[in-house]
This record gives sequence, C-alpha cells and structure tokens, in this order.
Amino acid sequence: MQFDVLTLFPEMFKILNESIIGKAKEKGLINVNLINIRDFSKDKHKKVDDTPYGGGAGMVMMPDVVYDAYKSIKDEKAKVIYMSPQGKKLDQNKVEELSKEKHIILLCGHYEGIDQRVLDEIVDEEISIGDYVLTGGELPAMVLIDSVSRYVDGVLKSDSTKEESFSQGLLEYPQYTRPEIFKDRQVPEVLLSGHHQNIEKWRRKQSLKITLNKRPDLLEKIVFSKKDELLLNEIKSEK
Repeated sequence: MQFDVLTLFPEMFKILNESIIGKAKEKGLINVNLINIRDFSKDKHKKVDDTPYGGGAGMVMMPDVVYDAYKSIKDEKAKVIYMSPQGKKLDQNKVEELSKEKHIILLCGHYEGIDQRVLDEIVDEEISIGDYVLTGGELPAMVLIDSVSRYVDGVLKSDSTKEESFSQGLLEYPQYTRPEIFKDRQVPEVLLSGHHQNIEKWRRKQSLKITLNKRPDLLEKIVFSKKDELLLNEIKSEK
C-alpha cells in the first residue's frame, strides 16, 4: 500500500520506521512517502500561511502551496484524506475499509487550518481521530497509517487481528504469559488446562464481560448467538 503524506513537518514521521510498521516498510508491504508542503512555497522565506480574510486569530495555510504539493504526487485513483476534527471519526470499520485502498494521500493541516478552496478541490474525505483539537494533522495521520497498515496482507500474521478489540464488535479478552504467579496473582486455571474448547468459551465470556462493563454501547450493535446470550445471562447473574 502506498501512503503519500502532505505535511509541514515530515521529521515527525520518523517513528514509523520502528516496530511492526518499520518492518512492513522494509519488506515493501507499505510505503510512506513524505512531501514537505513548504518545498512548494514561492516565497523566498518559504512562507506557507497568511492571515485569514475577515479577521480572526492565527494563520491559514495558502491554497496554491498545498495544491502544488498535491500535484507533485497526483494520482487520479488515490483517495485523498484530510485529517480534521470536523471529519468522520476513525473506527474499526473505516480502518478495514481503507486497508483495501492501494494508494492513500493524507493531507495534514496546521495553524488555523487550510484555505477551504483547495480542500473543496482535492479532498475526498475528512477523517478525525476524536472530538478534540491538536496542533496539526501529523499525529492523526500516523494513527491512521498505523491502524490501516495492520490490515494490509503480510504485515501481521493472518490470525493476529481476528480476536483483538473491535474486530468482532467486542473488546478483547485479557492476556497472560509467564511467570504463572505474579504478586500472588495466578494465571486463570482454564488457560493452563490445554482444553481448547473450555479456553475458547472462557475467552468469549471474558470478552463479553469486559465489553459489558467498559463499553456496553458496543453490545447494542451485535446480533448474538444463543451461546452468547447464555454467557451474557451467566455474567449478569454473577453481579
């Protein structure tokens, strides 16, 4: 998958050279191309912003500079996403949907934002990572790249994303590893039993229990099997 990122601060993206995303880049499974918007400024001081028409605090990124940066990597088939608090909130469904794209262009705003005219000209979709405002779109862009890349074929083992939080509409069950006893707390016996059917049932019950306690709103969107309904009844009766 190809990610092109239009940004004023390409150095912020060095973190993507680490861990799983870094390995995916080394293998050629994903490519992150950073385009410095400032390189396209016609001003001798590389100015990219100006005061807003109508007055107000802050500065606004100029449309021609952003557009020229975009034109340098323009691909008619690419999906152009503007990272904005006004956009649709990024969730698991959107992540999996975007992972099917071959080429994504991410536009990172800064200051008070970007001139609306260039947004109207080039942007296909606006995406937010939450109902709060950051100083720029770089951190949201990295969140999107990380979350989407995990669903690109070959980046993770084929079964790694199947049972994690949100993958089936539920939060993930708790995980344990060695040592068997830590601070007088023992690993649940069922996980040591080797009985796969019982382990699977325990994990499903824990997922349902954690989701019920932490994010009950998620349960409203799920059509439960009879087994799940029985497990939910057990959980509620234990309270």
